[in-house]
Formats: sequence, C-alpha cells, structure tokens
Amino acid sequence: MSNRIRLSAFLRPPRPGTVVAGLVATMLLSSCAPDVAEQPSVTASRPAATAEARMCRQELAEQGADFVPLGDLLSGGGCSSTNAVALYHLAGDAGRFAVTNADRIACPLSQTVAAWARYGVDRAARQMLGSGIVRIETFGSYSCRNVAGSSRRSAHSNANALDVSGFVLADGRRITVKDDWDGGTEAERRFLRVVQASACKRFGTVLGPEYNAAHEDHFHVELGDGSFCR
Repeated sequence: MSNRIRLSAFLRPPRPGTVVAGLVATMLLSSCAPDVAEQPSVTASRPAATAEARMCRQELAEQGADFVPLGDLLSGGGCSSTNAVALYHLAGDAGRFAVTNADRIACPLSQTVAAWARYGVDRAARQMLGSGIVRIETFGSYSCRNVAGSSRRSAHSNANALDVSGFVLADGRRITVKDDWDGGTEAERRFLRVVQASACKRFGTVLGPEYNAAHEDHFHVELGDGSFCR
C-alpha cells in the first residue's frame, strides 16, 4: 500500500486495565533515556502482511487515521519492528488533527493512541479549554535503546511506546508537558492531568512528570498487560 489510508471514524471503547503488583510493574517499565550502546545494523523488508496486520490496519483506517503501512524492521540486538505504520493524522469529533514524529509506530499501539486522542484528549480540550486540538506533538516511537540504568531493551526498541510532549489547539494555544504541567494556567494544568488519567485507562504503562526527571517533558505511553500509572 503506497498511499495513505483515509476512512470514516470508528468508535473503539477503552481497554480496561488490570492491576499488577508494584514490583512486577516496575520491572516491566520502559525508559525514555537514550541508549548509548552501539546501534546494530538495520535491514528492512516488506513481506506479505499477516492476517493480524491486515486486520489492524483496517481497524486503524476505520478509526479515521491517516497512515502508511511499513515493512518489518530487523535491527538485531533485541531491536525490531513488525506490523508498524507511519502515522500522520487522527480523527476527532469535529475534524482531523496531525501527529508529529510518529514515523514508525506499532499498529496496535496506534489504535489505542487513536482512541485516546479522540475521546481522552480532543474532547477534554473542547470541554475544559474551549477549543479542540489540531496537532499532537511527540518525540517519536521507535528507537533502539535500553531502559535507563539497565541492559534491558525499552519498549521503544520495538515501536511499542510513544512519547507525547504537547498539544496545539485550534485557537493557537500550545500546551506542553514541560512548560504547563506546573507552569500553565489552572485550566491547562488540570487538562494535562485529565489527559494523563485518561491514558492510564487505556495503556499498560503511562509515565509522566511525577514519575522521574527523565519524563518531566512528556508522557510515555505503551501497551501491556499491566497497569502502571505515574
């Protein structure tokens, strides 16, 4: 598929989370710190899509996303990416909005991001700030790196995590995690906390400014079977 896919919006209910013991959840956390290790060589291929990948892409299109399916990426050293897409736009209730830097993100993660962006971010912005969003800004998804301070690979090393740094509203306001988590207006601070709480209902792991200094400027969201929200 060479062209971006655009279809009508599709309601997808949030995924209920399950509670995991704190120790287990902590061991599963993926950090956003850069990996200083040597990057492995990369080979990319575009094999025939599996039935699972075709279904995911169809459902993502039905959610109103604008994306390009990608071939598998086999980097070695514990880094790889399968069933991924380049994600450009998502659908809100009243229009579409852009997503930055999501040039390789796992399709299942994209589906959850799409639902969260529409029902947990855009609607919150309209209700709390009086304006919908036109852009979600991110630091990206795929990156071959370790969990900080360990030899374990991060969820980013398989494109199963996304770092969300801010939101641009239709009225021109730009709200960022770094500047407005503590420094914004009361409404903006409350909006960011509602957005994070909504993410915690959909993703397995959500890390923000109150987790540690490495996450003071973004929300790290990733899929998983657990429920860890900080």
